[in-house]
Amino acid sequence: MMDAIAPPVESEPDLTAIAADAAGEHAVGRPTVYVYEAPVRICHWVNAFSIIILMVTGFLIGTPLPAVEGEASANFVMGYMRFAHFAAGQVLAVFFLARILWAFTGNHHSRQIFYLPVHRRQFWKEVWHEIRWYAFLERQPKMYVGHNPLAQTAMFTGFTLFVTFMIVTGFALYSEGEGIDSWQHKLFGWVFSIWPNSQDVHTWHHLGMWALVVFVMVHIYAAIREDIMSRQSIISSMISGERQFRD
Repeated sequence: MMDAIAPPVESEPDLTAIAADAAGEHAVGRPTVYVYEAPVRICHWVNAFSIIILMVTGFLIGTPLPAVEGEASANFVMGYMRFAHFAAGQVLAVFFLARILWAFTGNHHSRQIFYLPVHRRQFWKEVWHEIRWYAFLERQPKMYVGHNPLAQTAMFTGFTLFVTFMIVTGFALYSEGEGIDSWQHKLFGWVFSIWPNSQDVHTWHHLGMWALVVFVMVHIYAAIREDIMSRQSIISSMISGERQFRD
């Protein structure tokens, strides 16, 4: 008598196989995937709060308060403002560097914001789809384990490049007060060979702040929108590290 044919056993999904979303692989059918490791999440929130402090204090440094109450000798408002700005800038620089170092030791997703696979045609097709999705021209979202291609492009441009520019120009301006013998001037003094006029560096640094303001606004809007409309967790993923895919 022939043995009964056993029904096929459904294998567990190989989550590592779908982690390479830079290659266009999607996460449809996977309920929960651990994406963002603890160092990535810590750096994200420390950098986020540092950038907010830098924006507020930077704006007030560029547009000082018209007046303060009491005698001038009893007030140190702008001094505290500058100290908060300089302290937040140094915290941002340290954790931005830590984020870069973790990209070499963390998982695939920790490296996404530092490069763009511009040589892949599929990547640009996915970017175009996401543009249409954000413009409400697509009915169905595509789900990704990490950043979708448009978000990866935005993070690389709006975070990696912009923050690098702000750190470099910020430390160059800081070196003016520290002097030519300071480590700040030795590392970042070359900026003044590009813009010999210090005021030009101030102007570009100020414009960079407004570019970051726009990026932060778009970033927050896109994260909330995706959390609601695309049936995948976005905001909570940067708290728990897990991305959940809802039916």
